[in-house]
Amino acid sequence: MDTRCSGKNKLISLCCLILLQPFLPLSHTEKPVSVELSCGAGPSHVVLEPGLPLLLDCNLGASNTPFNVTWLKDGQTLPLEGDDYLQYLGNGSLLLLPTSKDGQSAQDLEGGYSCVSASALGALTSRTVNVLLSSLSKFHQEPSPQTVPAGGAARFECQIEGVPTPVITWEKNKVAVPEETRFISLPNGVLQILDVTKEDEGAYRCVASNSARKDISYEARLTVTTGSTEALNRVVIVAPPQNATVVLGRPAVMECMAQGQPKPLFSQGQSFFFFICMIWHCHLLFFVAFSFDQMERTQGVTMLASMSAGPTSPRPESLSLLLLNCMLILQPPETMSLSRGNTARFVCNSSGEPPPVLHWLKNGQPIKSFRRVKTQSPGVLLINQLAQEDGGYYQCIADNGLGTACATAKLTVIVREGLPSPPRHLTATPYSSTAALLMWEKPEYNSDQIIGYSVHCQLAAGSDNAEYQFAMNNDTTEYHVKELLPHTAYTFFVVAYSPMGASSPSLPVTVEMLEDVPSAPPQLSIASTSPTEIRLMWHPLSSQHSRGAVTRYCIEYGSLDQDEVLSAEVGGNETQFTLRELQPNQVYRLRIAAGTGIGFGVPSEWAQHKTLARHSNHSMVIFAPTELKVRARADSLNVTWQPSPNHTLVSGYMLSCREVEAEESANGERTTQTHTIRLRKRLRHRLLTGLVPDRQYEVKVWAFSKQIDGAAAVWKGRTDKATPLLPTHPLLLPPSSIQATANSSTSIWLRWEKPRFSNVRIINYTVRCSPVGTTNASLVSYLTSSAQEMLLGALKPFTRYELAVQSIGENAVGPFSGTVEESTLSDRPSTPPEELQLSALDSSSVLVSWRPPLEPNGIIISYMILYSGNLSQPEHLWKNLSQDGSITSVEVQGLSSGTHYFFKLGASTEVGPGPYSPVKDVHTPPQKYELDIHAVTGIIVGVCLGLICILLCMCFSFRNSKSREISGGLDSTAVTLQYRRGGCPTVPSNLPECSDSYELETLMPSGSQESGQPPEEAPEEQSLMASANPVEGEDAPAPEPKVRTCKGGTFFPDGPWILWILLFFDVSIEG
Repeated sequence: MDTRCSGKNKLISLCCLILLQPFLPLSHTEKPVSVELSCGAGPSHVVLEPGLPLLLDCNLGASNTPFNVTWLKDGQTLPLEGDDYLQYLGNGSLLLLPTSKDGQSAQDLEGGYSCVSASALGALTSRTVNVLLSSLSKFHQEPSPQTVPAGGAARFECQIEGVPTPVITWEKNKVAVPEETRFISLPNGVLQILDVTKEDEGAYRCVASNSARKDISYEARLTVTTGSTEALNRVVIVAPPQNATVVLGRPAVMECMAQGQPKPLFSQGQSFFFFICMIWHCHLLFFVAFSFDQMERTQGVTMLASMSAGPTSPRPESLSLLLLNCMLILQPPETMSLSRGNTARFVCNSSGEPPPVLHWLKNGQPIKSFRRVKTQSPGVLLINQLAQEDGGYYQCIADNGLGTACATAKLTVIVREGLPSPPRHLTATPYSSTAALLMWEKPEYNSDQIIGYSVHCQLAAGSDNAEYQFAMNNDTTEYHVKELLPHTAYTFFVVAYSPMGASSPSLPVTVEMLEDVPSAPPQLSIASTSPTEIRLMWHPLSSQHSRGAVTRYCIEYGSLDQDEVLSAEVGGNETQFTLRELQPNQVYRLRIAAGTGIGFGVPSEWAQHKTLARHSNHSMVIFAPTELKVRARADSLNVTWQPSPNHTLVSGYMLSCREVEAEESANGERTTQTHTIRLRKRLRHRLLTGLVPDRQYEVKVWAFSKQIDGAAAVWKGRTDKATPLLPTHPLLLPPSSIQATANSSTSIWLRWEKPRFSNVRIINYTVRCSPVGTTNASLVSYLTSSAQEMLLGALKPFTRYELAVQSIGENAVGPFSGTVEESTLSDRPSTPPEELQLSALDSSSVLVSWRPPLEPNGIIISYMILYSGNLSQPEHLWKNLSQDGSITSVEVQGLSSGTHYFFKLGASTEVGPGPYSPVKDVHTPPQKYELDIHAVTGIIVGVCLGLICILLCMCFSFRNSKSREISGGLDSTAVTLQYRRGGCPTVPSNLPECSDSYELETLMPSGSQESGQPPEEAPEEQSLMASANPVEGEDAPAPEPKVRTCKGGTFFPDGPWILWILLFFDVSIEG
């Protein structure tokens, strides 16, 4: 809800009206006085006058008719049934009655009233208005008798308080004073009578009245003397000026009254007041209702009354006027809608005098800072890791006692569908004293869409609610958290992120880090109680320095003139220890170290102490002061301490301070000049000023007596860093109505309006421009413009930019406005496609692959592939192959084998094509003839069959020629051939029978000389026919080869196979 008005004058008039209204007398009518309670500026007090009801309207803007309205008084809910003085109306309003039905006045109606209106979207609360009953007090000051010389000035004054502010009138002798210019009645209860005469004598009294009652003061008599005018010869300020505090919109009176001869002259140091100056007196009478630029000029007003000449002129009288103004919300929080897991930042800036106190509400309830929700000054509310329950109405309420102002913003937390569920099974294991190992499992749902994780770390206890975040990729489910504090409990949780948004946080886990050795030694105080003893005292270490539970202390000591070092251990609960059996009047060096279960930390620096002499006065030993504490500021140190244990011997204290330089040499620390201050015995603190911010200092405090100095308590630390002073001027608001329009692919027009309600003259504007989502500070640019528009150039095409504007005034710099986003127009690609790769698949095709351009400057709609076998050929003669913009590889076919091809690639947006990539070449391999396995197999089979046939034919021809040669030398009984068609020949009984078969029996010659052939031909015959003689030279009959042939093609050889084949062919041909 925006509480700002349309103009400055309207706002001032409204503020003055609402401030004056409760204190002005109202007509006594039966119609109730209505006061609207809203989330806006308004008075903090309203008067309930007798006989005049008061109607409180709850108007929070949530709907035309408020519903579910709850009324609160002083923060407590009012009873729903009402009573004699409270009535609830049907529209949600509350009616307050000053008297009951029986005429009894209400005494318990006073208090702070507010209303809360609830709906399904949340709840809103109104500002609080304090209801006061009309009253009139007794006179705090009544007029006193006056004796003045004739021609002088008389002054009566009465003071009284009331609600509403009473009206004071004056009476002389119980009759209203004359309406003459000599009688001046001021609103502050003062009556001035100028140039008094004898007729002015009488009894004067004041009458105070308001709606509560009327009261009359005692009478005071005015006596006028005549004769001597000595009292008028010198200038006398009768009523000196007084400091005043006034509320903006209320009348203010600056009174300065003087008398003397000659008549005084008055002047004042401000020129814009309406004032009345008369002889012998001057008063500033004005209503504080001027504009804001006059506020600063009213902080000091100087009045001067002096004679025209003479050395007796009184010194100038000065007064200060403090203006109290109503509340104003300068920058209200903005309504926003954010996805779950984001960070919401509400800013609420207000002004007022005295400075307002601002607090935040959510759905009508106060917001307390805790881990995810933090309130920062001035007026900033941060909500980290937004959850769905964070949605609702947020209000900032500013109150300075004079009035309240309120502003409302609505926060909507968007939870999209498809978000990942929370990470599971988070565990945290201490890895060391300062590191922990976190491990978790992926979310149960939508884990495939995760793009990263964030680990969140917070202290489990304490007031420091700072949250630390660590981001990582989606390829891991563990993280090492480092730089933690030892022996400190931390709470961790993990959030998963997808392109849609963030998941809910995982279940938190708390782990306590391991102990470590202490990081600092205790501060050691040393004292001697006897010649053979040294008493050591120290304070326990803080948790920050102990880094664990201190279980022991190690004290090392030894004589200065000996190298031997002794040690002693004491328990962790001890804070003092006494070294005994030492040598008197001997210088010892001592140091101490604290230890935990891990080990001992760094020891303190060696401290030297001399034991008492054998006959010295032991009662003169002075211990070091205790509980030395130093509070560091940027330029000062506030040092406090408690007295030494034997402080009765102390005459005073000495305090020294020296700056320890930040740089240390190899020989140790180099120091600057030491400043020493002597202090009284009763002092327990000292403020050291004029120091340098962010420097290390060493402070020592020790007591002293008239004889000796005591032991010193030492503190060493660093002053705070200097912080820039906040401007005291009203906050300069940011520009409004910011609009961004794309002008071209490299420029954006940005226009805005001047900020509202600004009393600072604007010199120029600063424009912040950066790509959306950038984390690189070098990409953020700042530009200056004196006009209310600017053309942003030199931008990247097709890029979304985040723009904000800041007002720069005289001695004031306002905050940046809310950001607006705008994208530049698309353009041609400025770079060619990346990583062009060519790969020959075979003699006629090539695989072309690439990556999109590095600077596409828009959406790539197509790719152009140019290729040619001639590099010198003009580009328009190259073959062109176009592909869709979503494709990054293609197979180019139909190429010639054994050819050198050249390729180049370009991309195109809707605006046009971009540059082509560098030319790359590829060789298509020559065409290779491959054997057809099936054809080769057929050829081989065919050749083999042909060779077999040829071989058979040769054998057949050879057999026929031999048969004819043999048949001529055989007798008629040598061979008997029986042939019978249609049946089986007579065969031996041991052969199988077959039907439709032929039987051929051939009786081969035995190879004897009976054949009539020459002997030398026998071997040739035997080589072919395989002689059957079992024994060489044995005369035996030749075997009878037989071939039985069936129509089924089955051979039953009874002799050499080649013989059977020849016989088969012979029989077949002859048959």
